[in-house]
This record gives sequence, structure tokens and C-alpha cells, in this order.
Amino acid sequence: MAMFGSNMPSEVGLRLLLCPLSSNVVIRAACCSVGTVLPVYSTFKAIEARDQDEQQKWLLYWAAYGSFSVVERFTDKFLYRFPFYYHMKFTFLVWLQVPSVDGARQFYINLLRPFLLRHQCRLDQLLGFFYREMAKFVSARHAEIQFTRTFFMKILESASHVVQDIIHPGKRQVNGAAIEGPPEHVETSESEDEE
Repeated sequence: MAMFGSNMPSEVGLRLLLCPLSSNVVIRAACCSVGTVLPVYSTFKAIEARDQDEQQKWLLYWAAYGSFSVVERFTDKFLYRFPFYYHMKFTFLVWLQVPSVDGARQFYINLLRPFLLRHQCRLDQLLGFFYREMAKFVSARHAEIQFTRTFFMKILESASHVVQDIIHPGKRQVNGAAIEGPPEHVETSESEDEE
């Protein structure tokens, strides 16, 4: 237990993150946090503040991150075998976000934009086909989709009631009104009954 005392060096987290001998669990969790969790919150802050510059910055980040994720999806089984792959991924994700280098903008301008401009016509055709097929699927399966939606909504409602019963035993919310036990019978004195 002395290891977790107040004398624990502050560099332990960084050492765990960058240690090549440790498992990839820590660095993969860091990649998830840096690549997704922090940008989601930063995007939220930019939208709520209505800051156009920040919104554009995070829009460029998400375009770069999405492109990277698509490429990684097809190459991950091969790339993860390379030593320090997740460390390089972590570094890349940090580079995309660091304001001083503006990595997401560089990635977009130098790689993503030229690629998309070159293949824009083909991608538009592909997306048009995909949307048409998706609309056909949804319209053909409307009853099943509606049933599934209703089913999951009932499950969520039941789960909500269970959570409410755990948090506030004896009270249940139905349509916004609290349902409590039977009303307490208030006894009146005989003198009030006679009047």
C-alpha cells in the first residue's frame, strides 16, 4: 500500500502510457479518451458557445478522425502487430488536436480534401445508391422497425421504473404525477362530525 501513498511520482501515469513493455490496454484507453471523449466535449462546448472558429476546428477534426478511423478499420489487424502502433496512433490523435500545429487542418487540406475532390463524383453516386437502398429497406420493413422501436421503448420505460424504484422506493412517476401509497385516513373528532 505504500506504493499508492502520497510519495508516488507524478510521472507514473505518463510512464505507464509510454512504457513499451506494458500491455496496450492503457495506451488504447488513452487513444479512446484523446480521440473521442475529449473532442466530443470540446465540440459540445463550441456548439453551445456558438463559436464559429471552434466549430470549424472541430468539424475539421471529426473529418480527419473519421477518415483515419475508416482506414484504420481495414488495416488494424495488420498494423497492431507493429511495435508502438498504439503509441503512434496516440501521437497522431494528439497532433490532430494541438492548436499550435493545427494538425486536423493540415490533414484536411493536404490529404483529405484533394482525395475527396478527385473522387467526389463517384462518392456522390455511391452515397445516392446507398440512400436509395436504405430508403427501400426502411419502407419495406416499416412494420418490423416500428415493432422493434416500440419494444425497446417499453424496455427503456420498464428499466426507468426499476431505477426509480431503487432510487425512490415507494414512489413511482406516471405521466409526470407521483403515485404514492393509499392516502392516510385522517380521523376526525366527534365534535367536528356533529357540527
